[in-house]
Amino acid sequence: MTTFKPVFDRRSFIICMAGAAATGAVAQTLDYPTRPVTLIVPFPPAGGLDMIARQLQPLIEKRLGKPFIVENRPGGGTTIGAAAVARAAPDGYTLLYATSSPFAIAVNINKNVPYDPVKDFIPLGMIANSVFVFVASNSLPVNNLAEFIKLAKEKPGTISFGSGGPGSVQHLFAEMLQSQADIKMVHVPYRGDAPVLNDMIAGHIPCAFVELGVAIPFIQAKSVKALGVSSNTRVPATPDVPTIAEAGVPTFEAVSWQMFAVPAGTPRPIVDKWHGIIGEVIASPEIYDEFVKAGRLPAKQRSIEEMSDYVRTELVRWTKVVQDAGVAGSQ
Repeated sequence: MTTFKPVFDRRSFIICMAGAAATGAVAQTLDYPTRPVTLIVPFPPAGGLDMIARQLQPLIEKRLGKPFIVENRPGGGTTIGAAAVARAAPDGYTLLYATSSPFAIAVNINKNVPYDPVKDFIPLGMIANSVFVFVASNSLPVNNLAEFIKLAKEKPGTISFGSGGPGSVQHLFAEMLQSQADIKMVHVPYRGDAPVLNDMIAGHIPCAFVELGVAIPFIQAKSVKALGVSSNTRVPATPDVPTIAEAGVPTFEAVSWQMFAVPAGTPRPIVDKWHGIIGEVIASPEIYDEFVKAGRLPAKQRSIEEMSDYVRTELVRWTKVVQDAGVAGSQ
């Protein structure tokens, strides 16, 4: 009796099945997207970054060919939304509106963060840089940053500054200014920029870093004095306001950067597709003009690898700032 050997042994079968799975994955990638894509915004609705996401939404949807859903997932100092994306399937259907907060600041302030900003995400494209402005009350007897620094050195520990709360970017920017200008101020936390500006106009708080887009109407009305912007270049919306580096602290440069990101393991063709879409949208005249009017700097696009390196660099940078501010692991 003749015995026939099977055409495929076990090893051949495994190789065959792996090849079939890979082919299916490639086909799925080529068809992407076949359903709606969700962008997780780790901030509350109606805030500045939520508004940017919704400005981008129709332009992205048009290029994507499928619904692009903006979902707010605030909490944990932005870590709740970031953690949700880190745990999501790496299939390109869940994106994170990432900023310096969940990727470089909150990971140092919060004790238990269930993700690694470098290992657990792939950057897709830069969105914008939110610039902040150091403003002073009209009751403070200074007209520029040099005069402010002189006054702060003459009266160490007597000038207070407002912020959006311990560990907020407004707080950390002020800590950077103190360190680099060799001055000492007193931190007074608030719940956002609006109450800080209200108290500043009333003469209750001398100075603060405030998001430029929020501060512009108050600067134009001369309700507060703008002493310097946090970026390394002047901002078109306020061309007469010098950078802090120009105004007397040459090493100072700090912005709240923003990018889209996906979970690690997302197929490269999907990553590349998003990189192209984001580049087109950010370069579109309507978005560029809106960003400029709002005091933001449209981001220059970088390669995926350059953005990953940038996140690593920023993580190291802000780790030191958070530690020097004494708020590491405080929440």
